[in-house]
Amino acid sequence: MSNYGFASVILDVDSTLCGIEGVDWLAALRGPSMSKRVADLTERAMEGSITLDAVYGERLAMVQPTWAEVSALSDAYAATLALHAEASVRRLMAAGRRLVLVSGGIREAIIPVAALLGIPQRDVHAVSVQFGKDGNYAGFDSASPLTTSSGKREIAASLMLPHRVLAVGDGVTDLAMRPAVDAFAAFTGFVSRPSVVELADFTLTSFEQLAELVLV
Repeated sequence: MSNYGFASVILDVDSTLCGIEGVDWLAALRGPSMSKRVADLTERAMEGSITLDAVYGERLAMVQPTWAEVSALSDAYAATLALHAEASVRRLMAAGRRLVLVSGGIREAIIPVAALLGIPQRDVHAVSVQFGKDGNYAGFDSASPLTTSSGKREIAASLMLPHRVLAVGDGVTDLAMRPAVDAFAAFTGFVSRPSVVELADFTLTSFEQLAELVLV
């Protein structure tokens, strides 16, 4: 793969931009038993042994996150940003690169983190969760492609980003974007999945490496 920079970057959020899996973090609020059950489902989906389609709604139904808990998740995302992520993202945007977040995570928790990085809401693609007037969980956008294993590829193909486009993530749902972009980088700064690394065009351990790759 020729190494000559990229005009656009599609970034995953959970375990890539930030060091947590959002739904797993919410599940941990329900105690160790729920935490383990949900984390096991998440890991199996990210490594590809089950489809995301099979567990997306199930995990949220198990956890039933409230609005207050999703707001707290946003703070947890910000607190676990990858080392040098903010500086690197701002460096890339200052250099005229397009940065887009594509995540199967909860949009309402991700929007404030994107704002912290200077990424506008229009460039945040994630799954909206609904809440009742009492702030309790009332469902999610089940029509979103991002609740499926191939959804990120669908979103990536629809974005019409300036080429060349680099997708970056840690799981098989991120790797699924590969046919819709010019290259895929496996981010291993938080977790390394051999099934993803093996098929990636690049492997990145830090956001400083990402900036150097994009700005070549």
